[in-house]
Amino acid sequence: MTTGFWSAELLQKYNVHGPRYTSYPTALSLQPGFPVSAVKAALAQGPQQLSLYLHIPFCQQLCYYCGCTKEVTRHSLKADRYLDALEQEVALYQPLLHDRHINAVHLGGGTPTFLTEDQLSRLVGLLGGSLPVQQDADWSVEIDPRSCDRAKLAHLFQLGFRRVSFGVQDFDPAVQQAINRVQPYAMVEALVHQAQQLGFESVNLDLVYGLPLQQAESFASTLQQVIALNPDRVSLFSYAHLPTRFAAQRKIPTQSLPQADEKLALLELAIEHLTQAGYQAIGMDHFAKASDPLAQAQQQGRLQRNFQGYTTQGQDALLGLGMSSISQVGGVMWQNHKELQPYQTLLAQGAWPVERGYSSTGDDKIRAALISQLMCHFQLDIPAFSARWQLSDFWDYFAQSRSQLQPLIADGLVSVTPERIEVTALGRLLVRLVCACFDRYLQLAVQTSYSKVV
Repeated sequence: MTTGFWSAELLQKYNVHGPRYTSYPTALSLQPGFPVSAVKAALAQGPQQLSLYLHIPFCQQLCYYCGCTKEVTRHSLKADRYLDALEQEVALYQPLLHDRHINAVHLGGGTPTFLTEDQLSRLVGLLGGSLPVQQDADWSVEIDPRSCDRAKLAHLFQLGFRRVSFGVQDFDPAVQQAINRVQPYAMVEALVHQAQQLGFESVNLDLVYGLPLQQAESFASTLQQVIALNPDRVSLFSYAHLPTRFAAQRKIPTQSLPQADEKLALLELAIEHLTQAGYQAIGMDHFAKASDPLAQAQQQGRLQRNFQGYTTQGQDALLGLGMSSISQVGGVMWQNHKELQPYQTLLAQGAWPVERGYSSTGDDKIRAALISQLMCHFQLDIPAFSARWQLSDFWDYFAQSRSQLQPLIADGLVSVTPERIEVTALGRLLVRLVCACFDRYLQLAVQTSYSKVV
């Protein structure tokens, strides 16, 4: 059996685990006991322009497929206490950022729209009043359609948000039931149309392939409905079934999931529908209209990748606030506690909530730049890269990588010449496996911590 250009043999061979490379080294390299002094030094020496990510962990209902850090509750008072902790965390960072500029703010989760309108106003007031957020900063927010009505969406616009991302996953009712996330098409349609009418500059829809009960015919219908909504961007993520790591996923019977060839067919179906509708493929999991800043950044060679995915804001200038959030500034990464109680308790005591971290070596930075180039643009100019990083002999430096690339070259996933590394059309679906050949730490990683490639 074949799927597109993929033979059954190739599919079986490369149906393995691999990192998503939202950073290099990956978050698995973060070590406990990371000193706060390293955080302060990174911010003191880091870039002038920063992006801000803020994690809102609360959800009213458990989605079975989700692997995000979250707290399921229906009590909004918990969010008030969380905002108290965020205020304390902001106070710790405030003196370290007085000469910096924050040009982008993103609210993720969990469910940011779990917050009430008053809580959202408090949060925006806190960030804008205490941190150096620029007047023209790019404000974006993730939205669960089930927790956002027309009034809240209008309130978000009034607060200054101009980019919204709606979690769709799949419109098929059977799939929605299987993942415990029922949200009719009409609900999403009404909010998307309102967002467009209000004047939001960018509307993104999130899709997930590989979910239980997904089939080509029903997923094609979902894709047609998504295209009809005319979003500016579409994010297309692979479902990673890791029930030993995420307890909620144990509610999803393994036999209900698409097989590897079926899952790859869903991906190819999405690529076909979206590109035919005029969306430009961005890296491995995003699509955007040609007029979108993300597409323009790719066309101009400026596209980057960080813990939020593909971005125009910079991959080494991200400050994260809130439980579990990860920061990456100047080659230093640190992560807050993943559990709500220690995060809030430490801040109440005036202590930093940092749990783990890592300071990149010179070799890390070289490999991070190479992996980012491949993830974003699928090609590498070897002489230019060698000159930038002062490598006298590129393949001498990456001798082990060259050996690991050989099977991928033989199978047509990547092409290598003295001047260039290029991921082929066939290999783009598995670009992170190409990147893994340059990952010095991969052999030390726990494979089950990674999502499946397809």
